Amino acid sequence: MRQYSADLTPPWKKPKPVPEIAAEPGLVVEEPGTGFCGAVIRCEAGTVTLEDRFGKHRVFPLEPRGFLLEGRVVTLVRPTGQAPVRPSRTASGSVAVPGARARVARAGRIYVEGRHDAELVEKVWGDDLRIEGVVVEYLEGVDDLPSIVADFAPGPDARLGVLVDHLVPGTKEWRIAESVTSEHALVVGHPYIDIWEAVKPSSVGIEAWPRVPHGQDWKTGVCKALGWPSDNTGAVWQAILKRVGSYKDLEPELLGRVEELIDFVTGSGGA
Repeated sequence: MRQYSADLTPPWKKPKPVPEIAAEPGLVVEEPGTGFCGAVIRCEAGTVTLEDRFGKHRVFPLEPRGFLLEGRVVTLVRPTGQAPVRPSRTASGSVAVPGARARVARAGRIYVEGRHDAELVEKVWGDDLRIEGVVVEYLEGVDDLPSIVADFAPGPDARLGVLVDHLVPGTKEWRIAESVTSEHALVVGHPYIDIWEAVKPSSVGIEAWPRVPHGQDWKTGVCKALGWPSDNTGAVWQAILKRVGSYKDLEPELLGRVEELIDFVTGSGGA
């Protein structure tokens, strides 16, 4: 007599088996139901705790087929004999994503006033920006901002963020920034005359950034006051940039503004 299986599900309708992956600390996965992506920081009986790039924690149940690893469905299981460790960090302080590929560039952009500013943003936030698919472009001068915003035509799916030097009430920069009224564009700035000042003095081996008389070129005045070569401020900047290893070398007035722009362009900070 022919024997029949009790399972009458056609083979093509049966779910394919998925790999079981140990929820080791630092493993980056996504919970598809919420879209939350983060690194494993703790795995306990029946649950796993993830930490995203902003330091936010979420606890999820260890359910079969419950997570995505590099886009593939996996089942996370509790590891054995491993003490929890903190995941590694990028230069900006975000959770590092080992082996992550750069995301396809978003329509949104971040414009940064000044070449030195752009180089500093790339050094500290470059890994985060590539994962988020955010392109940073160089804004030669704030005077060009209104025409750039008009040409860009920011919208809900193409947000525009701008970082401006010396954005202080009453200044020319402030008045130009105030003229940008699109709800899909955000102009923020730091209070420093030049991005050099956003680097902590202790990180470059000085007690403080010197005061430069009004009307004198700021970079040249700083170099002369500190005994640095003033005929090649570009080379001086490269020496300063080498002393920046992470966000810890930067002033909080700059850190907060760049994080605000990234949140805005990616939609993490709301409309």
